[in-house]
Amino acid sequence: MNVPEIAPTDLARQLDDGVDITLVDVREAWERDVADLPDHGQVRIPIAEFPARFAEVPKESSVVLYCRSGSRSGWATEFLRGQGWENVLNLSGGVLGWRADVDPTLEEY
Repeated sequence: MNVPEIAPTDLARQLDDGVDITLVDVREAWERDVADLPDHGQVRIPIAEFPARFAEVPKESSVVLYCRSGSRSGWATEFLRGQGWENVLNLSGGVLGWRADVDPTLEEY
């Protein structure tokens, strides 16, 4: 399937412009301790818990999911779409893409 994505630079621009976006981080807690996107009140649901906790993601909101590289969040994006979420995107390249295109000061892991 073709997972709908948003480029890190586009997401950064929208966040800077104050667009109301729900960020969903599907990484493990230790990963957040290494590197993370700026705080925007992220919903944090590790991927292993996602099938049981996906209802915590607001259905009527614009949603962007992310992980380290975009693979796990891509799966979660498709999962949400299969559950009826419509306005949901995967962050292209995940935190690594954000580091490469937006904030090179983030630690790579």
